[in-house]
Amino acid sequence: MHKYIINASIQIIPVVTDKHPYEWVDEAISIIQKSSVKYEVGAFSTVLEGTYDEVMQLIHDVNEFLYSRGCSEWITSLQIQIRSNNDITGNEKTEKFKITA
Repeated sequence: MHKYIINASIQIIPVVTDKHPYEWVDEAISIIQKSSVKYEVGAFSTVLEGTYDEVMQLIHDVNEFLYSRGCSEWITSLQIQIRSNNDITGNEKTEKFKITA
């Protein structure tokens, strides 16, 4: 895959009763925070920005982490936007909606 910046969102939905699902989500977010991928945590998903390889590796790392920590079941919901010949960023899509003081 090319080395342009892609834009993705990841949502982790734990299907568990061993602890509150937010605890699993917080642990998953900690893996994202430790990465070099640009991210923005939202109420329903976390937006990721990086090269295709970086983003896909991070998605893999989050799932591997949940597995290794013993999360019994979860849904990983993804959206990925790729542009063939240039970067695609979240800011490009949302900048016009940001409030300026």
